[in-house]
Amino acid sequence: MVASPNAKPDGNESPLAGQPVLGQPEEAVVDLPTEARSPQWLSPQSVPQWASPPEPINQILDAPSTPEILISPDKQWLVELTQASLPTIAELAEPVVAVAGFRLNPKTNAPARHRTYRGMRLRTLRSGISNTIALPDDSRISYLRWSPDGQQLAFVLTQADGLELWVLALADGMPRRLTAPVLNATYGVPYRWLPNEALLCKFIPADRGAPLVKAAVPTGPIIQENLGRKTASRTYTNLLQNPHDEALFEYYVTSTLERVRLDGTYVRLLEPCLLDEAMPSPDGNYILLKTLQRPFSYQLPSSHFPLRVQVLDAAGQVVYDVADLPLADSLSTQFDAVIEGRRRISWRCDRPSTLYWVEALDGGDPDKEVPERDVLWELNAPFSDPPTALWRSQYRFRRVCWGRDDVALVWERWHNTRQSRLWRLNPSQTESPPQLLVERSYEDQYSDPGTPLTVPGAFGWHVLQFSADGSSLYFSGRGASPAGVYPFLDRRNLATGVIERLWQCQPPYFESVVQLLDQEAQEFLTRRQSQTELPNLFLHTRSNGQPLQLTHEIDRAPQFAGMHKEVVRYQRADGVQLSAKLYLPAGYDPARDGALPTIFWIYPEEFKDRELAGQVTTAEHTFSRPHGTSALFLLTQGYAVLSSPSLPIIGEGEAEPNDTYVEQLLAGIEAAIAYVVDRGVADRDRLAIGGHSYGAFTTANVLAHSNFFRAGIARSGAYNRTLTPFGFQGEQRHFWDAADTYMHLSPFTHVGKITAPLLLIHGAEDSNAGTYPLQTERFYDALKGQGATVRQVMLPLEDHGYQSREAVGHVLWEMVEWCDRYLKG
Repeated sequence: MVASPNAKPDGNESPLAGQPVLGQPEEAVVDLPTEARSPQWLSPQSVPQWASPPEPINQILDAPSTPEILISPDKQWLVELTQASLPTIAELAEPVVAVAGFRLNPKTNAPARHRTYRGMRLRTLRSGISNTIALPDDSRISYLRWSPDGQQLAFVLTQADGLELWVLALADGMPRRLTAPVLNATYGVPYRWLPNEALLCKFIPADRGAPLVKAAVPTGPIIQENLGRKTASRTYTNLLQNPHDEALFEYYVTSTLERVRLDGTYVRLLEPCLLDEAMPSPDGNYILLKTLQRPFSYQLPSSHFPLRVQVLDAAGQVVYDVADLPLADSLSTQFDAVIEGRRRISWRCDRPSTLYWVEALDGGDPDKEVPERDVLWELNAPFSDPPTALWRSQYRFRRVCWGRDDVALVWERWHNTRQSRLWRLNPSQTESPPQLLVERSYEDQYSDPGTPLTVPGAFGWHVLQFSADGSSLYFSGRGASPAGVYPFLDRRNLATGVIERLWQCQPPYFESVVQLLDQEAQEFLTRRQSQTELPNLFLHTRSNGQPLQLTHEIDRAPQFAGMHKEVVRYQRADGVQLSAKLYLPAGYDPARDGALPTIFWIYPEEFKDRELAGQVTTAEHTFSRPHGTSALFLLTQGYAVLSSPSLPIIGEGEAEPNDTYVEQLLAGIEAAIAYVVDRGVADRDRLAIGGHSYGAFTTANVLAHSNFFRAGIARSGAYNRTLTPFGFQGEQRHFWDAADTYMHLSPFTHVGKITAPLLLIHGAEDSNAGTYPLQTERFYDALKGQGATVRQVMLPLEDHGYQSREAVGHVLWEMVEWCDRYLKG
């Protein structure tokens, strides 16, 4: 499923003893917490407990994770961040407040279940000399940001009662605390660097007091009305529901704005307000301030709330009103729909204090026929002159990357045609026509030019990286091609358009550029891996063909060392080329072992072009180790896995892909089955199918419209499209535009046809748009009402993706037991 667009709030140990008894009635609901007391009429053995998956899965789940690496802006230091193991269910049970589309931890004033690191090591890039950074025991580290000069690294340390701001000086490797636990990270990033050795921070108001207690007796009904306006919206979760929720939203989001110096002293710049974002200009002389306003919405997340945008001077005084944006409740559900007025408001990275923003020329409505869609504006400090129009787009504006006064790159895209363009602008000469660099279908991975590389500029903000003579830019990309996926490094001359390929990875490696170390790309860092070698950082010198390995990671799951992985290719009956990743267990011998029980793990994609749908975009030479609830763990139990088989749903011209979704889905599945069976690695009588989210929806559809599989596993899916009436996944039409399609695509309307045993798993607190737990609960009710063989597992406290050690282990146990019962049975 498509994740909720409200992305503002960012947001372990052995399983508990005991296992569910598979002999219990199939409709039994196993969702009681482990801590629940057993009533007298319920024996301890019948209380559902977390189950442990078979070995070696348990051992792999408890193995330490590979550290993550940060590279300092001056390219002299590496910071290794130790990742936390899977959290316990007790950690997920910490208090949570859900408001306006997001969830927060009221004890720490941070996003609920916030991802953190547990340790930090600092080492030199070339010598490898390292030391562990001394931090308090059981540290939880997050929100890491380099200072503009690249010599210091700020980070947030989570304490039991809140968030502290710390700074690490690279010169001496000594961390120091700047603030008490007063940072407010409930909404957006809690701090940003200023260029003069200071930071701009969101603080919890000192006099905030206790949150409002919800009244036990309602004071009246909850009333909403719409007076004839079209206000369609996709489905969201954790929304405001009543005045008490509104009060909680204001209580937790309200912050003061403080300037904190490196000696720990601070000055207040802004009194308490609903502070969305405070972004200093690159020179630090101004602050771009965004504050949320009333009225709030009970149908939309906070990212759609009214927003006031202003520019403050360094003392916190308003010097320019940028925009007052109303509640965004009238957007169409078309993917290219945007708000009216100024949007994408930010600072140019290459100028001291120049604002830029985008405005729609079509009122934000993609259904309007207009010659131009958007205009890109800029305005220099002191913001007293009229803004300057830099560029007008025919498609919808997507992003801009600033380089210098005469070079910026902008991208535009149009969803209905899948067309994308990349332009070079000259911001200093607006009368100069833009230069078209790339025009392509963004579905065409073979023609992808890659992404321009960037480097910290004069103000510490990332700008385009130029060659030493300033004539060229560098691009790195995945390098998908008919021959395979081989990442590359290109140099593109801006005047001539000539592209020089400086480097491309070669088999048996999958290796991609991380960073250039000089302006001529004589030295650069890559991350290299192969099917047998873990991802590690390498230093390349183009004059020397032998790269230097900088990191030496350890395999956390050596049990998979002999696993066979292969990108296989085959063809759908209508001629569309398909591919998949085929995994076979370590030590598998086709002559000795013959056909294996096999699970297909699926997720379809939509296309407008049948030729592009057949492109192979899967890298074959990657290092594969399962994590979380990956189906690859089944390899340890004697199963073959066909992962991500191509299931293109194509709608060329005026046709919509979903109008023939079922037919194309089954054709892709049939082709995949024929391939693995004809090859002799799979047995038609021992096939299972599974998927997560949209893959779960697809799994249910395959079982409803075919008898190809002996069993199915559907995790955190949506099965009734009338509950997502204003679009889903790649579908832009609402239910009343395409009622027949919505109904035909809903497995809920075809439950009587599902005969294969189906395992349904869902996080009981799923916050993903459209995949409410209700979807699984009602689907289960319908299936058992029709006499199906079905098992429902609701995971307490879990979200769309499962996090706790207990739940992850239990899900893998359920998957193994289900496949063993119906494929090995």
